[in-house]
Amino acid sequence: MKWESVPLGPLQTNCYVLYNDQGEAIIFDPGGDAEVLQEKIDNLGLRPAAILLTHAHFDHIGAVETVRRSYDIDVYLHENERDWLTDPEKNGASLFLGDHRISAGEADHHIRQEGSLTIGSFAFYILETPGHSPGSVSFYHEESRTVFSGDVLFSGGIGRTDLPGGSQEQLIKVIHDKILELPEDTYVACGHGPFTVIQREMDSNPFLNGF
Repeated sequence: MKWESVPLGPLQTNCYVLYNDQGEAIIFDPGGDAEVLQEKIDNLGLRPAAILLTHAHFDHIGAVETVRRSYDIDVYLHENERDWLTDPEKNGASLFLGDHRISAGEADHHIRQEGSLTIGSFAFYILETPGHSPGSVSFYHEESRTVFSGDVLFSGGIGRTDLPGGSQEQLIKVIHDKILELPEDTYVACGHGPFTVIQREMDSNPFLNGF
């Protein structure tokens, strides 16, 4: 298994493409610039099987509808943000982009609890990790030793918590209780900036030390 990061959209959000040797792929958080993402996928000769959303803020969903239709694949999102895809007020586009509205059709599947998720040959464990947003989830992929965490944990930082439904106390708690409980050599595929490793954040992240 391999994954690649493709920065997309107005905030250069990290979209991740996880794929195997057979060319099957999972897309995480296609934030915009659908043509850039599609060129990457096509150049690698991949066949996407699904779109997994860590959450539904505007900068993570901008290319959802184009990519979904292009590859005829399903979208997965947590139940707590069921109507965010269709509502620019809730997904933040209205607040940050003014007249430039970002939206998509409803997700095909709504995540309702933590647990295993299998899509084709890909096996994930879903962790509910709210705090940045009420429906934030992280997808742990044991085979590649990677957690796709969206805007929960960053290299040397944590997700912002000043948006509607955010809570710094809740976010720090779920990071400690769930993300940092993963194996220390787990890669953290962050929603923005460089990837990191669990052990590095345990040792040096100023938001987490001393909690």
